[in-house]
Amino acid sequence: MYARVFRFLSTVMAMLCLIAAPLALTAQSTPAASGSAEHSPSRFDIFAGYSYLAPNGTVAVERGNGSITNVSYLAVNVGGLFSGAYYFNKNIGVQAEYAEHWYGTAVSGTNIGTEGNNDSFMTFGGGLIARFPTGNITPFVHALVDAQLVGGPYHEPNKFGPGMTAGGGMDYETPWLNHHLAIRLFQADYEYMHVDWGPGIYRGRANINAARLSAGFVFHVGEIAPPPPVTLACTASPTSVFPGDPVTVTASAGNLDPKLNTVYSWTGTGVSGNGTTATVATGALAPGTYSVQGTVKEGKSGREGEKPWETANCSASFTVKEFEPPTISCSANPSTIKPGETSTITSTAVSPQNRPLTYSYTATSGSVSGSGTTAEYSSAGAPTGTVGITCNVSDDKGHTASANTSVTIEAPVAPPKPHASALCSISFSTDKMRPTRVDNEAKACLDQVALDLKQQTDAKVVVIGESDANEKARTAREEKYAEHHKHAKVEEFAAQRAVNTKDYLVTDQGIDASRIEVVTSPTDGQTVENYLVPAGADASEATNGTTPVDESTVKPEARKPLGERPHHKKKAE
Repeated sequence: MYARVFRFLSTVMAMLCLIAAPLALTAQSTPAASGSAEHSPSRFDIFAGYSYLAPNGTVAVERGNGSITNVSYLAVNVGGLFSGAYYFNKNIGVQAEYAEHWYGTAVSGTNIGTEGNNDSFMTFGGGLIARFPTGNITPFVHALVDAQLVGGPYHEPNKFGPGMTAGGGMDYETPWLNHHLAIRLFQADYEYMHVDWGPGIYRGRANINAARLSAGFVFHVGEIAPPPPVTLACTASPTSVFPGDPVTVTASAGNLDPKLNTVYSWTGTGVSGNGTTATVATGALAPGTYSVQGTVKEGKSGREGEKPWETANCSASFTVKEFEPPTISCSANPSTIKPGETSTITSTAVSPQNRPLTYSYTATSGSVSGSGTTAEYSSAGAPTGTVGITCNVSDDKGHTASANTSVTIEAPVAPPKPHASALCSISFSTDKMRPTRVDNEAKACLDQVALDLKQQTDAKVVVIGESDANEKARTAREEKYAEHHKHAKVEEFAAQRAVNTKDYLVTDQGIDASRIEVVTSPTDGQTVENYLVPAGADASEATNGTTPVDESTVKPEARKPLGERPHHKKKAE
């Protein structure tokens, strides 16, 4: 009964393997199956399948009549193989295996194919297994030490003997059962078995070399998850700079194993560094956005990054900005000048990035000298009016800026027209005997007039003589009398006073006579009025209504003191 059940199960297992293989290939081609390779290797693999055994061995069997018959083992096409493997890591594990092969096909006229003859093999083995997962295919090899329970080939009872198994196979991973089911496409093994039944009838010794082919299903249990992958994050500081400003990139790694060696590397334009920080020299970089790539690897010294989870990369970006142009303002002080004068031009410029600055100046007329923050504008040769002045600044990167100011050149103001001004006057009323004589009191006035003329060398003086009514009447009578008397003398009091005054200024003070004009005025009085006439002044302002003196007829009088009056002695009584 047991044999029939085992044979049935073996046949069913073989048919399932034949059916499942193409189905698995079809399912694997769908998108849902594309993620199978992403699953971690299993911790346990349990295999169950059909097995075919082809033993090669001959036993010298002693029969009951004492004859010796060499009997060979024949193939057993009904069998089952069961194994379990535990993996320490992705590749290496230990395996335990059980195989059973019973009831070979009966051979007519012999005992082959009957229970207890030529077809009893049970294998109990244990050893190492190595697998090599690659996508959906997992090849493997194993080597086992066995305990073999062998019966036959000719009435020999089942007996244990030592053995060994070595071989390999290939599993095909399917998406079934959430990627926990694989099909063992084949497993091919070499088995060596040694059994010694001892001497006697139906006894003997067998050294069996067997080939075993198997196929079936593999059930994956558990997973061998790799260590958490190394992570790496990068930050750039600052993220925006001007050319020449330094940038520091810092890497922060996670999930590092402190027992392993760690190395960092950096790539990028102008990047240098081999630790957790790198620096970027931006002096030669054009404006734009740049990135720095960092890599961290861990592992045994000299073998860092050999495993996928031992390497991580990061990237950090920064921007190099265009230098900002300078700004400038300028002013003129004073802003209004006269022809030929100068004005100070002051520039106030700022470079946002403190670049070195150079100054220059231009003017629409005139000239500007200076190349610093201050310059001097000269109006020499410039016409009157508003002059535009441009203040220019440039930095060492070729950026420029300008500002404007202006200076107004005023037309020269014509000096006010001078006017004749009255000076001191001389009174001739005190000297009744010499009413035209310049006395000491008059000298004081005339000395001041002379001083004014000496201080203003281009000025003149107008001396206006006046007479009172009595004097005018006397002169009129004398003129009338002279009409009939040729040698009669006519005394002109006003003219004489003016001439005498002029004579004092010329003779005593040394004033040029051409600078003194003498006239008479009809004004009633015994005075001389003195008027200063500056250069450019209109003398008529002083002489209006006067009469020029004919100095050819009116001559200055000598200034003589009065003679003493005669004293008369009284007659004695």
